[in-house]
Amino acid sequence: MKKVKARVMVGLSGGVDSAVAVCLLKDQGYEVAGITMCLGVAEHEPGKARCCGSREIEDARRVCRALDISHHVLDFAPELNRFVIEPFINEYRTGRTPNPCVECNRHIKFGALLEISLSMGFNLLATGHYAGIRNDNGSCSLITPKDTRKDQTYFLSGILRESLARVIFPLSGLTKDEVRDIARKRRLPVSSKAESQDICFIPESGTESFLKENIEALPGDIVDKQGEIIGRHRGIAFYTIGQRARLGLSRGMPLYVVGKDLPRNRIVAGERDQLLSAGLVADSVNILADSLPERAYAKIRYAHTPAACSISLKDGVMRVLFDEPQEAITPGQTVALYENGTVLASGIIREAVLPPHPS
Repeated sequence: MKKVKARVMVGLSGGVDSAVAVCLLKDQGYEVAGITMCLGVAEHEPGKARCCGSREIEDARRVCRALDISHHVLDFAPELNRFVIEPFINEYRTGRTPNPCVECNRHIKFGALLEISLSMGFNLLATGHYAGIRNDNGSCSLITPKDTRKDQTYFLSGILRESLARVIFPLSGLTKDEVRDIARKRRLPVSSKAESQDICFIPESGTESFLKENIEALPGDIVDKQGEIIGRHRGIAFYTIGQRARLGLSRGMPLYVVGKDLPRNRIVAGERDQLLSAGLVADSVNILADSLPERAYAKIRYAHTPAACSISLKDGVMRVLFDEPQEAITPGQTVALYENGTVLASGIIREAVLPPHPS
């Protein structure tokens, strides 16, 4: 008889990654069960989220049936509203651009879901994220996975360090192609299912439609750095730092959103070089290492290449200064710090540091 190592609850989204995570854990001798987070919203209801509908739940159930494990479905709507949706709306209302996936991972998946899993008698929580955890004599660190193209540590950088000891990421040593290959060989019901790239609670009509239903967004002026009016905007909430400021007329060089003047309801537009900043100030700092070095590499958005920087931390506020100016540092987004493939810390960007540091 195969020795059972521990009881592991696996968060199942109905996709291929979490399904393969179950396979790997079973092969390693763990006692496994699956859980799907239902967000308590009706499918196809106008303006409502389309996440965790009957198809996703049924796909997760089919995976559990095929692998002969139990399946649980729990409603996390109150947690989603409290920790993700309401802050998301409030951030846009104040002119910032939030990252809801970071908050969902911190408060729901590796917060509420982890707590419920432990209360149900499970020892560990696993998901299909592309990330890894290194355990050095009980001291756990979040590390980057083998597949750097799918690296999701940026979105996981808000997880509390004490939670890492109770988490497993079975896909850490695999590429996405290898995961797909395992799913096909094991004939999993979701082996050919496409990936979802959208924010889970945003309806099919899109983010702008969702915001219009929840925020009173007033049109206003678009101005240049000198304050001259050069156009009109639809509402500050619908613009983010770095996007093209489309004015409906030719002005030679393309213009971008380089700032927001909330008190006067203005969007500030400028040329691309005006998006550069020397660094940033961040709060809501989450430390994932024993101590922070003076230097590291920082990501200011998911698709950003980590940039060399110096770090200082005082009274819960982190200051990051880059060796080279970085483009479109956006208040509300997450900054994650890395050193040799280890996530050191993260924070929520409060403001960019201007002017650009001389290169």
